[in-house]
Amino acid sequence: MMKQYSLGEIAKLLGGSVIGDEDTLVSRVSSISSAKSGDICVIHTSKYQKSLATCRASAYVLAGKDSDLTALPRIIVDHPYAYFAKLTALLNPPIKPDLGLAATAVIDVTATIPPSCSVAALAVIGANVVLGENVVIGSGCVIEHNVSIADNSCLEANATIKHHSIIGENCHIFSGAVIGSDGFGYAQEADVWLKIPQIGRVVLHNNVDVGANTTIDRGTLDDTIIEEGVKLDNLIQIGHNCIIGAHTVIAGCTGVAGSAKIGKHCKIGGAAMILGHLEIADHVTVSPGSMITRSLLIADTYTALMPFQTHKAWLNSAANIRHLDSLSDKIKSLEKHIALLKSS
Repeated sequence: MMKQYSLGEIAKLLGGSVIGDEDTLVSRVSSISSAKSGDICVIHTSKYQKSLATCRASAYVLAGKDSDLTALPRIIVDHPYAYFAKLTALLNPPIKPDLGLAATAVIDVTATIPPSCSVAALAVIGANVVLGENVVIGSGCVIEHNVSIADNSCLEANATIKHHSIIGENCHIFSGAVIGSDGFGYAQEADVWLKIPQIGRVVLHNNVDVGANTTIDRGTLDDTIIEEGVKLDNLIQIGHNCIIGAHTVIAGCTGVAGSAKIGKHCKIGGAAMILGHLEIADHVTVSPGSMITRSLLIADTYTALMPFQTHKAWLNSAANIRHLDSLSDKIKSLEKHIALLKSS
């Protein structure tokens, strides 16, 4: 059975002030459309406010400016969406895995694994691996030799950590992620590609999340570095020698080419492409689907998109774009002729 909390208990644990009955019990965070008695809804944007009249939740979380939208018990907070994250975590605690080593796990004798760790079935842990306290290794994970994973980090099923990678504290690596594969480095000689050994590492600082099937390549010589608090969505490619600044978030299907340096507190939209060797300043936002082809040195929101059209209209637009140089030359010529006519 789900544990119930009173609004008063929630406010003491997470903050906020209660209006109405502090003893109202809730056990589930719900959407407005599916709420029922015993649920609590978080209203963090005005588009949900019209639905309050028909919502059946027992309580709400609201911003101060919206405190009068309902007469039902409510918790008033400064930032409802952040509170939503904390409240959901409180009411949905993770299931604690069984401590110890599964019988089918394959663990090198030189690995260091404290008793507080959990290593699930069919995991493989290589030579000289060092796990911190309370580390969780999911089923089928592969951790190659000389990897270090610090306290309280979690690898979900089938994640792969390649050799010499360093994972900080409280990191969460989701299923299918690959940390530390070779960077894409080749040199051409006589029309043949020669592979360049990738001898750098991948270093994840503390509190980093890496989404499912995301890949982070090791550096060629220097390290690929993911700094404190970075959050990476699913299906992201981070190339070799990249540096992702602290507390930056990157949405799914984004590609970051090698040696790009992204600043702190940046927001990169889904399916964006960032070319290699570029530098992006702190606090930059890149719109979804944008192709970034030069460094962005001033904090702002950047967008590089063509509005979608029917295919026929897009072909016409593309044809016009190809002729922009000649059109520009014609306009300059016309301006000169007009100026001559005016002067005469």
